[in-house]
Formats: sequence, C-alpha cells, structure tokens
Amino acid sequence: MAMSLGKAQINVTPLIDVLLVLIIIFMVVLPERSTGLPTLLLPQPATAAAPAIPDDRDIVISVNKDLSISINEQPIALADLPGRLSAIFAARATNVIFVRGHHDLDFAAVARVIDAANAAGVIQVGLMTQW
Repeated sequence: MAMSLGKAQINVTPLIDVLLVLIIIFMVVLPERSTGLPTLLLPQPATAAAPAIPDDRDIVISVNKDLSISINEQPIALADLPGRLSAIFAARATNVIFVRGHHDLDFAAVARVIDAANAAGVIQVGLMTQW
C-alpha cells in the first residue's frame, strides 16, 4: 500500500458561498442601521437691509519708489494698512492680495507691506514682478 505524496488542494467553493452570503447580509442590514447626517441649516437669502457687498476686484498694494503705499491707486500710510485691509476683507470670502513693488526698491520695503497684510489676517499674498 503506497501513499500518494501529491499536493493537497483546498476546496474553495464553500468558502466563496459563505462570503457571498455575508455580503448579502451586510447589504441588507447596514442600510437599516445607518442614521445619516443631521439636518443642516441652510443660509437664508440676504434681506434688503444688508449692506452691499463690495465688488470682487483684485486688491493690489503698490509700493512706490518714494516708499509711498497705495491700495488700488488710493494712497495710504503703512500704519493704517492693517486696519484698512481688515475692513476690506470683512465682507469678502477670499483674503487674497497682490503686492507690487518698484524695481529699484529693496525687498525689505515690500516685506513690511506683507507683514502688515499678515497682521490684518491676509494669508494669500501674490507678488507682481512687472511694474
């Protein structure tokens, strides 16, 4: 009596049957147990008494050769810049500014403007390279 030394093979058909039954059970049971998201309160339309939203023009801060600063061609002092930017961005969804410095200036003058904007809560600052 000789024993065969061949490889034993596992019958996977019952295993697949059990897995399919488990998948069907989970598909039926889980949707019944899920609670979903709580009801969200949607924002209501603005009333007529709400102040007008400022236009979404790009805010460009220019630092001129004589170290004067202007916001969209309106002159402003460096000390007043954070307060003015806070007022501008109070009603806007995005806080993005562009800073344009004269090509003869040191970058330190432009960096002071960026620091003042950062103090006003502006995080995204774009630098303009052409004057």
